[in-house]
Amino acid sequence: MTQPTQPSPPPQPGRPGTPPGASAGAAPGGPAGAAQPSEAQKLRELLRTPGYLKTLLFCGLIGIPVSLAAFWFLAGLQQLQRLVWTDLPHALGHDSPPWWLPLPLLLVSGICVGQIVTRFPGAGGHVPASGLHPGGATAAALPGVVLAAAFSLPLGATLGPEAPLIALGGGLAIAFRHLTGTPETPMSTALLGAAGSAAAISAIFGNPLIAAILLMEVAGVGGLQLFAIMLPALLASGIGSLVFTGFGRWTGLGTGTLALKSGTDFPRLDAGDVVWGILIGAVLGAAMTLVQRGGRMTAVRVARRPLTMTALCGIAAGVCAAAYTLGTGRSPVDVASSGQATLAELAKDPHAWGVGALIAVLLCKGAAFSLCLGSLRGGPIFPSLFLGAAAGVLLSPLPGLGVGAGLAAGLAATTTAALRLPVSSVLLVVLVLGSTATMPVAILSSVVAFVISGLLPAGPAVPPIGRMPRTAAPDPPATPAPPAA
Repeated sequence: MTQPTQPSPPPQPGRPGTPPGASAGAAPGGPAGAAQPSEAQKLRELLRTPGYLKTLLFCGLIGIPVSLAAFWFLAGLQQLQRLVWTDLPHALGHDSPPWWLPLPLLLVSGICVGQIVTRFPGAGGHVPASGLHPGGATAAALPGVVLAAAFSLPLGATLGPEAPLIALGGGLAIAFRHLTGTPETPMSTALLGAAGSAAAISAIFGNPLIAAILLMEVAGVGGLQLFAIMLPALLASGIGSLVFTGFGRWTGLGTGTLALKSGTDFPRLDAGDVVWGILIGAVLGAAMTLVQRGGRMTAVRVARRPLTMTALCGIAAGVCAAAYTLGTGRSPVDVASSGQATLAELAKDPHAWGVGALIAVLLCKGAAFSLCLGSLRGGPIFPSLFLGAAAGVLLSPLPGLGVGAGLAAGLAATTTAALRLPVSSVLLVVLVLGSTATMPVAILSSVVAFVISGLLPAGPAVPPIGRMPRTAAPDPPATPAPPAA
C-alpha cells in the first residue's frame, strides 16, 4: 500500500547572512537541511575532549585530599563539642551540662563570629538564612570559613556542618587546581567546585549518592524547568506507589518488585497515614517557612551592626536553650546543637519524650534555629530534620497515623520547606528511617510542603555581611573622543 506523501514544510525565512537556497538551520558550511547533532553525539564529543577528560580525572583524584580534610574537620568539631559539653561540665562538678552553660558559650560564639565576619575575607562563609550554595570559597576565604564554623557549631549554634563542608571542599578543590597549574575555564571551575563539595559532605550523610543529588539540586541543574517537571513527576510517583500498594493488597495480586527482603518488618501504610501526611506537610511547611523568614529578618538586622547583633543573637539562642532546660529538666544540648545526635535518640525511643518536652523543644529549638540562621555560621539540614522528627512524634498519636508515618511526613515537610530541595529531602528521609516503606507518605508531604512554602512570602533578601572576597575591578568607562574641530 502506498504511503501518503508528507506535505513539505513551509519555507523558513533566512537569517541574515544565510545564502539563498540554504536552510536557516543548516550548519555553517554544510549542505542545506543538514541535521543538528543529537544529544548523544554531543555527549560523545564531550567525552572525547582531552580537556574534559583531564578535568574528570583530576576531580576523581581531588576527592582524596578533600575527603581527608573533611574528615579531620568533622573530627575536630566533634572533639571540641565533647570537650565543651561533656568534659567541661564534669570539671565544674556537674554530671550533665547545667542550664546556664549555653549562655556564656553562645555569647563567646557570637562575639568571635562577629569578629571573623567583619575582619576576614569571605565573611566566614554564606549566611545560613540564604540557603545552601554550590561551589566553594576562595582560598582567601577558607580560614574564615573554618574559624567561623569552629566558633559556631561546638559552642552551641543550632546549625549543622554541611554548609561549611560545601565551602571547604569546593574551595580546596579549586585551590589544588591552581597549585597544579590546571587551565582555568568556567567548566573546570564548576566541575571542581561541585566535585570537592560532594566529596566533603558525603561523609556526614554516609551515602555518596545523596551528596551528588544534593549538589545537583543546590546548583540548580536545569533551572526552573527542572522543578516544573520534577515536582509533578515526584507527586505522581508517590500516588502511583500508593495505588499499587493498596490495589495489590485488595486483590492479593502482585506485579513484581526489585526490593529484597531484609528481615525487618515495617508497618503498612493505610488511608489515615496518607491523609495525615498531606495535612502534616501543609502545617509544617508553613511553620518552617516562618522559621526561615525569621532567619532572613535576623540576617537583615545583623548586616547593619554585625559585631553587636551577632553577639546578641548568640546570647538570645543561649536563653532559648536555658529556658528549655529549666522548663523540662532535659539537657540544653537538645536545643544548643545541630540535633544530629539527639535525632538518633528520638528515632530510637520516641516514647521517652513526653508531650511537654516535645512542644518545648519545638518552640525553643525553632526560635534558636531562626536566630542562628541569620547570625552564626553552619547549615540548615540537621536542625530541620530534628524539628520534623519531633513534630512527627508529637503528632503520631493522631487516630489513623503512627510513629513511622508521622516521622516520615514530619522529616520530609520540614526539610523540604527549609532547603527547597524535594528530591534530596525525600532521600534524606529514607536514609534516616532506613526503610522505603514510608516513602509514598514522605513524597506527598514533601510536595505539599514545597508548594506551601513557595506560595508563602519568603521574607527579605539576605544582604552581604562583612568583608567579601575581592574581585577584579570592572573596566573604566571609555572616555568619549573630543569633537572634531
